[in-house]
Amino acid sequence: MFQEIKSLCEELEKEFHLIEPERKKHLLALSQFFKKKFEAKETAKAIVICTHNSRRSHLGQLWLSVAAAYFGFPKIETYSGGTEATAFNPRAVTAAQKAGFKIEADDPKATNPIYSVSWNDEMNPYQAFSKKFDDAPNPTTDFAAIMVCTSADESCPFVSGNTFRIALPYDDPKAFDDTALEAAKYTERLRQIGREVLWMFSMV
Repeated sequence: MFQEIKSLCEELEKEFHLIEPERKKHLLALSQFFKKKFEAKETAKAIVICTHNSRRSHLGQLWLSVAAAYFGFPKIETYSGGTEATAFNPRAVTAAQKAGFKIEADDPKATNPIYSVSWNDEMNPYQAFSKKFDDAPNPTTDFAAIMVCTSADESCPFVSGNTFRIALPYDDPKAFDDTALEAAKYTERLRQIGREVLWMFSMV
């Protein structure tokens, strides 16, 4: 794991007290999904879903993989998707890059660029691009559906194939695009998602 990412994880561990008790209840339920999979020696799969698959869902997918590795859990399969496809937003990409993640686009000028994402030198980077939650390469059976925005949760009363579903909405940093608070709000959301996902895996 890149030292910058490891240091960020250690820093966020010290902020677990900032997580609201009500959110911890939901995070504990998610931790039980992963615990059961690990105990059964099954591959845990999860799709993080938001409306446009552009910001929060990508950050959620990234942190699920990092947090599982940080706590030494078996390999998990993480995915992201939306109720519609747009693009992995450059502002979210920049926030993750500044935090220490390696993210490179094959064609930055593409409408929906395909990014290679990694957080250590040994891993094969995974490809991140915007897609609908039921588009390839996302799984179609036996996965957790993690809804990270209210509109996606309401728009998808039924996500086919999931064996566990939970709503964990986060405020959209998009509200601060092109303002003086833009960079700070994207960093804030990245840290919040990381803090909560790390706490969730610490409880497995």
